[in-house]
Amino acid sequence: MLGLNLKREIDQIAKDKGIDRDEIVGALEEAMKQAARKKHGQEKEIEARFNDELGEIELFEFREVVDEVTDEETQISLTTAREFDPDAEVGDEIGVKMDTTGFGRILAQAAKQVIIQRIRDAERDNVHDEYKDRKGEIVNGIVRRFEKGAIIVDLGRAEAVIPPKEQVPRESYRPGDRVRAYVLDVTKATKGPQIILSRACMEMLTKLFEQEVPEMYEGIVTIESSAREPGGRSKIAVASRDSDVDPVGACVGMKGSRVQAVVQELRGERIDIVPWSTDPARYVCSALSPAQVSKVIIDENASSMDVIVPDDQLSLAIGRRGQNVRLAVQLTGWRIDIKSESKMREVAQWLAEAVSVVEGCGEPEAELLLQQGTTSLEDLAECDTELLSSLPGIDEAGALAIKARAAELAVQKAAEEEQARIEAEREEAERMDQERAEMAAAAAAASEGAAAAGDDGRAPSREPSES
Repeated sequence: MLGLNLKREIDQIAKDKGIDRDEIVGALEEAMKQAARKKHGQEKEIEARFNDELGEIELFEFREVVDEVTDEETQISLTTAREFDPDAEVGDEIGVKMDTTGFGRILAQAAKQVIIQRIRDAERDNVHDEYKDRKGEIVNGIVRRFEKGAIIVDLGRAEAVIPPKEQVPRESYRPGDRVRAYVLDVTKATKGPQIILSRACMEMLTKLFEQEVPEMYEGIVTIESSAREPGGRSKIAVASRDSDVDPVGACVGMKGSRVQAVVQELRGERIDIVPWSTDPARYVCSALSPAQVSKVIIDENASSMDVIVPDDQLSLAIGRRGQNVRLAVQLTGWRIDIKSESKMREVAQWLAEAVSVVEGCGEPEAELLLQQGTTSLEDLAECDTELLSSLPGIDEAGALAIKARAAELAVQKAAEEEQARIEAEREEAERMDQERAEMAAAAAAASEGAAAAGDDGRAPSREPSES
């Protein structure tokens, strides 16, 4: 480390590692100082300086200038001091150059360890400084290896990690595959900068659209809300600041080119793009697309909606395993209860029967109750008396009678539904018993056929007929 090639090696390390030359020189000086103190004693006041002209580290031991030396380790006489510095005076601190030729392998090894550590620290700081400003961007990398379920990605000058929780279910990678991911966080860890990537976060979806849709980059079209189940389905609600720009059309692109580019990057994840609206009912209807909505009953106090859809649209509105309505709830922030038209007609009949205890009341009053958010017998039994009294032809006594009748009918309806459930379970059990009996009969027939084939287990052969 102390040879004539030291200067050249410093320049080479700075170039290869991309580290400031002064940092390497500082590491060398610190390493030499520590090694010298280890050899000569920690109490020594030693300073290391790099001589750029000579290309070597010089060590200086500082001693106090005195008239009479009582401690040769820490003091130097005035006469001797003036040999190094003609202006030296008693009480000054003067640095005496130390002989480094006898340090040997121990010194070189100690210096090497300190240099390696300082280089690692410098590399870590450089990578952190480079990527801390890229937080919130999408980066490209190559899959290198897997560690405890996490994917280690090579970004070029640094390695990043995609933790298991930030991976998309059913996505698989092999070493060497290219991957794009969102920079979720950049932290300083003991083993180097920890760059956390994600492909499952919501920001990954919105950032991809910002890259594909110029109107978003320009700020004309904005994503007001989004909901995502990674690998399955996503919904985004978009709005436009320019009345001449259709926000949904801008995101879809010509023949669906823009949205298809995002879908392809997310490996087939379905994406619904809906217009954002200040009208809650219209917004929820859009959020439930592609299902068609017949009617919406809003309860603003509870931030909930009863959405009525045609019978053939019920499964589409709910989605597979409730995915469509679940995403719509996340997108809009409203609690949504999907009901079919036939179900609502049944509810209306029950409500009409409950209010019919008051003479002259029936289906019209039941329809009014539905519009005001009373969508079950339980709701009717617990609703405010004032609400019922406000309906035409119903006084306070009538309201109490309606509530009592609704409670009776709720019990009756629950009993009928329980009986229907038991009957359905019985029919299902009978059907399964019949299927098992048929299978057993088929197996027995097959067994008898095999026995008839011959005692030796071989199929009987037929003699060729004479012509």
